[in-house]
Amino acid sequence: MLLATLGCWCTVPILVRHLAGYVDHWTNNGWRYGAAALVWLPGVLLAAGRGRLPRTIWRAALVPAAANTAAQVAFTSAHSHIDPGLLTFGLRMQLVAVAVGAYLLFPGERAMIRSPRYLAGLALLVSGIGGVLLQGDLSLAGSSGLGVALAVGAGFGYGAYALAVRRFMHPYPPVLAFGVISLYTATALVAMMIAFGRDRGMGVLELGGRERAYMATSAMLGIAIGHVLYYASIDRLGVAATTGVLQLQPFGVGGASAIVFGEAMTRLQWASGAVAVLGAGLVLSAQKRAERSRRNVPRS
Repeated sequence: MLLATLGCWCTVPILVRHLAGYVDHWTNNGWRYGAAALVWLPGVLLAAGRGRLPRTIWRAALVPAAANTAAQVAFTSAHSHIDPGLLTFGLRMQLVAVAVGAYLLFPGERAMIRSPRYLAGLALLVSGIGGVLLQGDLSLAGSSGLGVALAVGAGFGYGAYALAVRRFMHPYPPVLAFGVISLYTATALVAMMIAFGRDRGMGVLELGGRERAYMATSAMLGIAIGHVLYYASIDRLGVAATTGVLQLQPFGVGGASAIVFGEAMTRLQWASGAVAVLGAGLVLSAQKRAERSRRNVPRS
C-alpha cells in the first residue's frame, strides 16, 4: 500500500504538468477535486445515514479544508512555471512548516524539536532544498521565480494542513475526516473555477479524449485512491515510516520528468536533493525516537 501511494503521488505531478498546457489551474483543480469528492461522497452519506457521522466534524474540518485548498491552488498553479522535479523538491519545505507549527501548537513536542538530531535534520533539509533551487540553470526571477515561490508556498500549505488535521480532526476516523475535508475543498475549488477559470471551467469539454483521461487519472490516483492508500499505510506502519518512504517522491518525479519533459537537473542539484532527503530522514527518526520513548515511560 505504501509503495502504491508513492507510485500514485509520483505520477500526479507529471499528469498535472502535461495538463497545464491545455487548461488553466483553476479548471484543473475544480474538475479533479470535484470528481474525487464524488468518490468520497457515498461513504460520507452512508455514515451519516447510519448515524456514525458526528455533527461536530463539519465545524472541525473547516480549518484543515481551508489550508488544503490554499495548498492545492499553489501546487497546481506552480506547474505552469517550473518543472515537476524541482517543484516536488520545493514541497519538502512541508516538514519545516510542521516543525515550526508543532513547536508553537504542541508544547509536549518542544523538547523533541530542540533535540540535536531534529535540528540537524532541519538544517540539512533547508540547505539541501536551497541547493536544489539555486544550483541549476533556473533563474529565480519572473515566471520561474513565481513557480519556486508557489512550490515552497504549497509545501508550507500542506504543512499547515497536516497540523490542522492533527489539531482538529484527531477525534474522528481518518477516512471520514478526509471525506468531509475533500467535500469542503472540492466545493471551494469548483467555486474558484467558476469565478476565475477560463470559460468557467467548461473548456474541459473541448479537450481530446487523452487529456480527459489524464485528468480523470490524476484525480483518482492523486486524491481519491492515493489518500486511501496513504491512510491505510499510516494505520499499518505508522506516520514516521510512511512519511519517510514518501520522501523518495522527488527522485521518482524528477526521473519521470527527465524522460517525459526533458527536465535536466545538475549533479549538484541531485546531490543537494539527497542531502534534503537525508535531513528529512533525521527529522522523522527523531520523531520516531520520541514516540518510542513516550511508549516506554512507565505509568504510575
